[in-house]
Amino acid sequence: MLERVKEFLASLSSTQEAPAPMNFATALAALMVEVMRADNEIMPQELDMVAQLLQRQCDLSVQSSELIRTEALQLVDTAIDLHRFIKVVNEHTDELARIEVIELMWMVAFSDNKLDPQEDYTVRKIAGLMYVAHSDFISAKLRAKDALGLAD
Repeated sequence: MLERVKEFLASLSSTQEAPAPMNFATALAALMVEVMRADNEIMPQELDMVAQLLQRQCDLSVQSSELIRTEALQLVDTAIDLHRFIKVVNEHTDELARIEVIELMWMVAFSDNKLDPQEDYTVRKIAGLMYVAHSDFISAKLRAKDALGLAD
């Protein structure tokens, strides 16, 4: 009886597929999508901002950035948490680049000209998971506001 249980468990583990490796652009897009969705309202300006930032940061074409954004939307819908995405971004960035990633998150949050408390919380949570210091988190927020021409 115990042998059958072992065989059954072994067959389950052999039939499960490991998730495909994720590239940096997809992981970055997923984090931006998470910020965009934080307020339960996806605005066209936010969708456009994610695609534009992907084009600029990852040197992608318009079509590629939109495809990656669409894939990221699906990945975030089925994700249990953000750790998979953050791990990939952390592996591909140094401290300065991670601060720049947080600035991108702020740009997405501000792209509809309002900052929802849930978006603020999500950027703060991502910054913490990426080991970005609070002072750098605030500096990134101010740079994003300035880049978008938003007043204090």
